[in-house]
This record gives sequence, C-alpha cells and structure tokens, in this order.
Amino acid sequence: MANFSKQFRLSSSLLKRLKRQAMSPNPGLFLTRFFTTTGGIRPSIVHKRSLDILHDPWFNRGTAFTMTERDRLDLRGLLPPNVMSPQLQIERFMVDLKRLEVQARDGPSDPNALAKWRILNRLHDRNETMYYKVLIANIEEYAPIVYTPTVGLVCQNYSGLFRRPRGMYFSAEDRGEMMSMVYNWPADQVDMIVVTDGSRILGLGDLGVQGIGIAIGKLDLYVAAAGINPQRVLPVMIDVGTNNEKLLEDPLYLGLQQHRLDGDEYLAVIDEFMEAVFTRWPHVIVQFEDFQSKWAFKLLQRYRGTYRMFNDDVQGTAGVAIAGLLGAVRAQGRPMIDFPKQKIVVAGAGSAGIGVLNAARKTMARMLGNNERAFESAKSQFWVVDAKGLITEAREDIDPDAQPFARNVKEIDRQGLREGASLVEVVKQVKPDVLLGLSAVGGLFSSEVLEALKGSTSTRPAIFAMSNPTKNAECTPDEAFSILGENIIFASGSPFKDVDLGNGHIGHSNQGNNMYLFPGIGLGTLLSGSRIISDGMLQAAAECLAAYMSEEEVLKGILYPSISRIRDITKEVAAAVVKEAIEEDLAEGYQNMDARELRKLNQEEIREYVKNRMWSPRYSALVYKKD
Repeated sequence: MANFSKQFRLSSSLLKRLKRQAMSPNPGLFLTRFFTTTGGIRPSIVHKRSLDILHDPWFNRGTAFTMTERDRLDLRGLLPPNVMSPQLQIERFMVDLKRLEVQARDGPSDPNALAKWRILNRLHDRNETMYYKVLIANIEEYAPIVYTPTVGLVCQNYSGLFRRPRGMYFSAEDRGEMMSMVYNWPADQVDMIVVTDGSRILGLGDLGVQGIGIAIGKLDLYVAAAGINPQRVLPVMIDVGTNNEKLLEDPLYLGLQQHRLDGDEYLAVIDEFMEAVFTRWPHVIVQFEDFQSKWAFKLLQRYRGTYRMFNDDVQGTAGVAIAGLLGAVRAQGRPMIDFPKQKIVVAGAGSAGIGVLNAARKTMARMLGNNERAFESAKSQFWVVDAKGLITEAREDIDPDAQPFARNVKEIDRQGLREGASLVEVVKQVKPDVLLGLSAVGGLFSSEVLEALKGSTSTRPAIFAMSNPTKNAECTPDEAFSILGENIIFASGSPFKDVDLGNGHIGHSNQGNNMYLFPGIGLGTLLSGSRIISDGMLQAAAECLAAYMSEEEVLKGILYPSISRIRDITKEVAAAVVKEAIEEDLAEGYQNMDARELRKLNQEEIREYVKNRMWSPRYSALVYKKD
C-alpha cells in the first residue's frame, strides 16, 4: 500500500491545478487530457471478421477471445472452446518456448539464442500484443535475443530466416518513386522510424538488405522500453547495393545484387527518402542505425538541423559511454566534477569512437567553464589509437573527424611516444585512468595490453570493452579481472556474466547498452514536440543515466542498472529530455499538451506526463464496422 501511495503521489502544485480545473465548467476535459495514455484501451474499430481477424497479428488474440467476441466477430467454431486468460496464454507459450528451444535448432551449428529468436518471431507474426507482453515481462532475458548480440546472427542469416514482411524497403531502383511509396504503409501516424543501409551492422560489416533485422530489433525495444505504440513504428531498409562479395554471388540473397552507390548518387537516395517520410509524417523521429563511418557523421550533420533525427551509433553510444565514464569517476571515490582530470586512451576512431570522444570532450569542457579555452584544454586528456597506431599531427591523410584529437608531435616525443605507436606502448607511457575500446576488434585488449594497464596512476582503472557483438569485445571480464585483480571497473557493449573472484567477492560486468538511452531520447523528443534533437537534450539523457545509480551501487563497481528496470530508466531519461527541451525553448508540445502547458510542469509532473503516455500491451475490445 505504501508503494502504491508513493507511486501515485502528486505534487502540491499539481493538486492545486487539479482543484482549479475541478471547479471549472468542464473539469473532465483536463483530467482526460493529462492522465489518459496514448492509444488508451478504447475499443478498436475493425473492418474484418472471421479468419481475417485470426490472421492479423495486431488484432488476433487467439484463445483469449471471449465467447461474446467470438459471436460478434464470427469466430465461434474457429477456435478451441476453452477461453484462456492472457496470463494463461503466456504461461502456455513459455512452456512451449522452453520445450522448443532445442528442437527449433537447425543443427549443432544453430545457437540456442537463434532458436529462441525464431520462436519469439513466430509469436510476433501471429499475436503482437502477447509478443510485447512476453518481451516486457522477460526483458532481461529476451533483450539479448531481439537485440544484441543475437540480432547480429539474425542479420547474417536474414535471407534464410525471412518469412513475413516487416517494415519497408527503399532501394536505389526506387529513385523518383519514394514520395508515393511511403503511402503504401498502412499507418496514418508513425512516431518512430529506425533506418539502416546495412553497411556496418554491429561489428559484422556490410550485410546489405539483411541489415533490416537491426531496425526491427531496435523498434521492439522502443515498444518494450519506451512504450511507443507498435502501430506507430516503422523499420526501414535503404538498399543501395552491397560490397559484400559473398552476398553478391548468393542466389538466395534478397537485396540488390550490385555494388553500393557512392558519392552524390548515394546522397540523392537518402535525401529522397528523408523528404518522403517527413512529407507524409512531419512529426516522425528518424533514428539512423549502423551506417558506415564514412557516411554516419556526414548524414548526421546534413540532416540534424532540419529534421527530427539522430544517429544512435554516434550519439547514443556516446551518451551511454559518458554515463559509464562519469560513473567510473564516482566508483574511484571521486566527485563527478573530477572527470576532466581523467586520462583516457581510446582504441578505435570509427563513428562510435569519434562520437564518444566528441561527447566526452564537451562534457569536460562544460565542467571546466564551458568556454573556448576549456574546450581546447579538454582534448589533451585523450590519446586515440586506430588500426595504424597512435594518431598524431604527423599523420598523412588524417580523417577530418579524428583531426581534433591528433596529439602534438613534440608533446608525445617528451612522453616517449611517436606517430603510430602501438596500443601497448601508449598504455605503458600514458598510464591511463580509462582504457576505452570502440574498435570492433575482438581481443584487442590482449594480456600484454592488460598487463601494461597495471601501471595506471589510478587506484581503480576502468576498462570499457564496448564493441559489439560479443565476439568483437576487446576483452572479456574474466580476462580483465584475472590479470588486473578485483580493484578495477569493467564495462562492455555486449552482455557478460559477473565474475566470481572468490571469498564472496564479485567482479561486476557492466553492460553499457545503448538501450539505456535511445528509447528515452526518442520518447522524450516525441513528447516534448521538439523539432530537433539538440546536444543539450542528449547530454541531459546521459547525465540522467549517470545519476540513476546510488552511491552504494557505484562504489561496488556497478555503473549501469539492471535491464529489468528499463521502463523506469526510460521514463526518467525521457523526462530529462523533455525538461531540457523546455529549458532550451525547443518544446512545441504533443497532442493535447501544448508548449505553454508543458512549461508549467515541474519535474515530478513531467515524470507523470511521460509515464502516462507510455503504451502497455492490453487486449482492447474489438468492434466490427463495415468499410
């Protein structure tokens, strides 16, 4: 009862507003607007009956149809007579899932996780509401199935796994037709699009059209974590060809069997797609996902000032990493304001690595005074190593995105380093507080590198092996703790089990998963009505996640919360994004909550506003109406 009271306690200012509204001529209008969830549980109007209903995954509820509904929708006799509750349906499915996990494998080489994905996907194909009930109730177990690391396997095998179309495909051959194509999608309202061109799926490289699996998986998490209505999401694949020779020669490959477009031809396709989707759905949010580094930054800079869009690999990964880095400072027993003093060696200068570097530099600069001098000073805390070694100003043809972090030659000479110095050399000489991996090179943090980290000047050095999927992690927690002992902090991009260090001590393996942030960024942007996603909104999301953990948890080396708390985390992150949008005067409101009303809300009221607009899977009554 105490928890119930706490959960629904309203601020005094909100109670006063409710009282004023209750005395108005039409009090119900305000109450409905503020407390009714998006999508609600109103009856749904359907224009189909009989087998057509059973074959529609959005409206089908199988054995949960009541006898009244069976009569109303001409279903009597088409289902077994026993009417099951939604909970019994889920229990029956879970029994089948456990029984079929092994049987659904295609042989010894087919991992158990992929079998789970197949079974969940079949449920998604026949009953969406139940699918999301199962996913939300078991999010800690199934997030790694619908998202990383299993989604990587799904993408690699997608042509063979393809059964039912999900999402939209725009190809290079559709140039000139995209404006009309978007109207082939049946939903009049779309809130969230995740789009990929398949050019850099996780750390697996160019998977072409098969990359749509990543867009589908991300949107499943938007629904489960952020409560975005699943009827208002759209996974998109932009097929501009592939440079994967194996796919080009595979007769079963489902995409265009031609090499990738490049240059202006490539940009023309993406431009046409963006114009088309924002013409039909002006308020949609587009998340760019797994575009190769060559295009990730260029497209982000090209569109972010015009459209509601962001790139999760660049900005989401950066936010999660920043939250972890701030948590690492706390775990070392220091205040977060000491973050600008951290020496950070970064392995990897792709889109994710540069995104983290830029975000970390801005965070340090803000703590140092948020001026030009602070911004310039902050870059001296980073040493960036790519495939060619340490990046310095002496390097020829340096990537423009990495240029700001190139070390001064005279300075590194005094440190005993040089252009192209190896990762081991850099770690030995710099003695960093943090070793951050975003290289997509599995095992890069070798025993030699980890041994070198023993010389760190930090009392508790942090290792962030952030590359996905699991096989691309720079090292495992077992390797890190076995070489460096228990007095370290470990985080990774993919899930690993905690390490038993003996004597009751646990080496915590923190998963710096992007799902801690991107659902909240998307939901907060949607509910604020902001027309762009600003750096401030992204920074607010990262700082919210960093502050989410208690001091006791952080001192134990726990940087990120349990995935089982993901809906609460997302609510907090979304509220922080809404608040920042209001403070930056970017908020334009959402549905019946206009910008003026948003500005009147305090922090607790913003949380309630977010919470009450998160969709939850429920069976609504179905009412048949002829077309």
